Amino acid sequence: MSRVSPGKATTTRVKKRDPDRMTTAEANPGRLTSTEPDDSATTPPPGAAPDALTIGRRLRHVRQESGRTLGDVADAIGLSASALSLIENGKREPRLSVLTALAGALGVPLQDLLTTAAPTRRASLEIRLERAQRQPSYETLGLPKVKIGPRLPTEALEALVGMHEAMASAQADRAATPEHARRANAQLRERMRAADNYFGDIETEAGQLLAAIHHPGGPISRAAVDRLAGHLGYKLVHTSDLPGSTRTVTDLHNKRIYLPQPEAGQHDSRSLALHAVGHLVLGHRVPADYAEFLSQRVEINYFAAALLMPEGETVDFLRRAMREKDIAIEDLRDAYAVSYETAAHRFTNLATRHLGLPVHFMRISQDGVIYKAYENDGVQFPVDPLGAIEGQRVCRSWTARRVFEQPDLSQAFQAYTDTRSGTYWCTAVVDRTHDGLFAVNVGVPYQHVKWMRGRETTERSVSRCPDPSCCVQPPTGLAQRWTGQAWPSARVHSHLLAAMPPGVFPGVDDTEVYRFLERHAPAPEPV
Repeated sequence: MSRVSPGKATTTRVKKRDPDRMTTAEANPGRLTSTEPDDSATTPPPGAAPDALTIGRRLRHVRQESGRTLGDVADAIGLSASALSLIENGKREPRLSVLTALAGALGVPLQDLLTTAAPTRRASLEIRLERAQRQPSYETLGLPKVKIGPRLPTEALEALVGMHEAMASAQADRAATPEHARRANAQLRERMRAADNYFGDIETEAGQLLAAIHHPGGPISRAAVDRLAGHLGYKLVHTSDLPGSTRTVTDLHNKRIYLPQPEAGQHDSRSLALHAVGHLVLGHRVPADYAEFLSQRVEINYFAAALLMPEGETVDFLRRAMREKDIAIEDLRDAYAVSYETAAHRFTNLATRHLGLPVHFMRISQDGVIYKAYENDGVQFPVDPLGAIEGQRVCRSWTARRVFEQPDLSQAFQAYTDTRSGTYWCTAVVDRTHDGLFAVNVGVPYQHVKWMRGRETTERSVSRCPDPSCCVQPPTGLAQRWTGQAWPSARVHSHLLAAMPPGVFPGVDDTEVYRFLERHAPAPEPV
């Protein structure tokens, strides 16, 4: 059932890699991530052919091991010594017939010359240095190339290779721009939409864990969360000195999950604990890239919601409401003692799969900036050229924006919106946080509104976005009065636009975490 991965404190090293290379479980609709080891960075793909540099170094190694000279071997196959030297130096790619002749002359199988592994550690260093010096980024520096030969000390070779690879790593870090994060977000949202935001494997894991502690149904208590952790061999520990850059810290060695004191923050401690448990149960590994990091975050959120609102009984609850044509997110929120946003997310997990309802969801700031969003009902969110929606601004006529204009922000607001992709009914509430006001919005296409509470609303608006004349461009008179006379200083949504922070775990102070674990580690048992 449950998989608990051994290791060190979980917080997540993310190697920045080509965002177009997806390592997640795209073929498995039950999960977003894979738990299989990813050794693609160190192991050539099956059938990969060696390059000219590797062939040349292997050829030189075999020739020198046999005690043959360059001229001797060249004469044996009817090749000039200079031509053979070019092959050994990786400057000429030999034909297969030439390699076959060389293998015969040296008395070795052809495969010995075609393997992708360097013959010695020094040969590996020479190959890496030669490749680095052939990179366009090095050539643009206008620096001379270091001649690679037997007179170059191994220590100098190691230093040069280390310097080149450190520079390449620094360039990769700088290349991990906001586009990297936005592209990863867009790809993740596409996979969620393809699965209707339902992941059966996670539902199964959550159901089995609840069965293991004999959960009777209904809202899950904090005591039940303790039992869940205990079932996995872990203890939940509240502490007042949790590192400020973390939400939780898991000590995998001593089997402890550290949480903030309940009064120290606004988060539901049940959710925080279940997120930490989710990493363990779902067998998460160290993410290979930012896309996998995001997928893991979505999975632990899904896992926590599946425990807080179990699939079977939640679907029964929604079906009863559907029979009454009275589905309301606030009822789901109240029935399971969760936040409105958690209830809304859970509704998107189950609505299409079990009720046949296409839906959309969004969380936006008061100024209309999208923080989270999902859709499988055809609604057209604003997107950037990479297909990402996070950080984009939604139309002023959408329900998620209009809710802020209502006199009573404590009540849900329902409205219809005519858009270029169709008419949608939406319900939205305002969420007050330390960071300001946010709107949480759930909507369905007009043809499915008959199942929803609040469908009788007379509120209606028209959105022509992305036509700039809808709400982006100011009215003509206002523009004529103020064009060229205003200079606003924009507030940058840095958390949406910045590249991923460096370090073992994104945005986490590693030293602070490890010192925290040292302080809280239990004393060793006396021998």
